[in-house]
Amino acid sequence: MRRRTLIGLFMGTAAAGVLTAVLAPRQDQPKQRVFTLQTVDGKRFQSADLAGKPYLVFFGFTHCPDVCPTTLFELTALLKDIGPAADRIMPFFVSIDPERDTAELLKLYMTSFDPRIIALRGDALQTKAAADAFSAFYRKMPTASDSYTMEHTAGLFLVRADGRLQGMLDMHEPRETRLQKLRLLAAS
Repeated sequence: MRRRTLIGLFMGTAAAGVLTAVLAPRQDQPKQRVFTLQTVDGKRFQSADLAGKPYLVFFGFTHCPDVCPTTLFELTALLKDIGPAADRIMPFFVSIDPERDTAELLKLYMTSFDPRIIALRGDALQTKAAADAFSAFYRKMPTASDSYTMEHTAGLFLVRADGRLQGMLDMHEPRETRLQKLRLLAAS
């Protein structure tokens, strides 16, 4: 009897382990980042367009006084510094301010940065869906001048060709660290 109890206990534990393995999300599968936005030329752009390609995403807005333009200028320099490897990375600037960032304004704004950086925009729901796909934070903040600014995630999301998040690029990291992260992304 005792042997049957032990065998039953073992079988129950084994079955629970198999069930857990089947039902638990696999750690080696990338998070699905599903979104649909538009380019500054009005073309529809979907997350599915990125399958098999390494890319990076920066969420920001054109009225940003310092973080956004500084980050985009730094990214421009970093892309230049990694040479031909930069052509294997798709860099994106996603507007988090659909009220003010029209396609025309974004097109003009992006002329100051590397032409490989693609500006994307959407309506409020599309913007939220894109930010949620990366767990990016943004929030509209009123200012004293009856206007507003935007608080937002300041890092760049690095996504490998297999869809896995490689990590974040922080403009406060040493330059060589940032260059190495981009080289690794290009090689993914």
